Amino acid sequence: MSLLEVRDLSVDFTITSGTVKAVDHVNFNVEQGETLAIVGESGSGKSQTVLAALGILAENGEANGSVKFEGQEMIGLSERELNKIRGNRISMIFQDPMTSLNPYIRISDQMTEVLTLHQGMSYSAALAESQRMLDAVKMPDSANVISSFPHELSGGMRQRVMIATALLCQPKILIADEPTTALDVTVQAQILELFKSLTADFGTALVIITHDLGVVAGLADRMMVMYGGRIIEKGSIDDLFYDPMHPYTYGLLHSTPHINVQSQRLTPIVGLPPSLEELPNGCAFHPRCEFCTERCMMERPEMVSFGDTRQKACFHEGRLIREEVA
Repeated sequence: MSLLEVRDLSVDFTITSGTVKAVDHVNFNVEQGETLAIVGESGSGKSQTVLAALGILAENGEANGSVKFEGQEMIGLSERELNKIRGNRISMIFQDPMTSLNPYIRISDQMTEVLTLHQGMSYSAALAESQRMLDAVKMPDSANVISSFPHELSGGMRQRVMIATALLCQPKILIADEPTTALDVTVQAQILELFKSLTADFGTALVIITHDLGVVAGLADRMMVMYGGRIIEKGSIDDLFYDPMHPYTYGLLHSTPHINVQSQRLTPIVGLPPSLEELPNGCAFHPRCEFCTERCMMERPEMVSFGDTRQKACFHEGRLIREEVA
């Protein structure tokens, strides 16, 4: 049994003009101790997928399908039942730590609340455990940091506070939504190295949501690529990086600079992601796809399996080879 099993998960939002399907029949598993990357441009459905799985949707949102954590169905659980899982067995690090941390409350009080609420610890025991966790995430001068307010810390330090807070209850799954956004490259590298050591030391499964393929290259075990609210390719990191089988994955890789391939010309993906209110007929990616055929414009490809662990939703057969222009 997988740690997390998501089956036919869909998310609909009711707006003034009708209903928008932000996530369309998504399926994936998360195994114990692995790192899964969910990749795609803004608006592809990455964040809404995990928010729906955790029961954290806006009032106009509705999730359907099945989300099982350790065999327990989460869709339809009450807030009280969900709170026994959220922050305790599954923790999430949100995109911007400055907006996630309360600016009026000291770090010590924000961290200890997690342990007093979920673990029933006394304040003094929770404070000691909070500082120990700050040390575990290699926070410099943790004794002073824990008594600080969020605005007194740098972006990298606030991110470490968020990671330490998420790990306080030793969750089985840690979800990180764009965890390196707005951090400089040096701090990004430190945070990613920290994630690698945490999964090894704590055995925590990591789900990382990002649009940056460079973030997941040396971190993830598996990757799933989303576009227009659907998963369009899944497989191991090596498979998708070295032999992408969907034109969108291929385009993402070829529009990303590689420091060790100086002669490679970057080729951006033309156009913009589609509006979820007005998805094109057929394959949602076909207006931007250089491999598009008439079938792609008329018929939506379903996810098909090939090889041992790979899946794609694309009619194109064989490897993707772009004709380079001199």
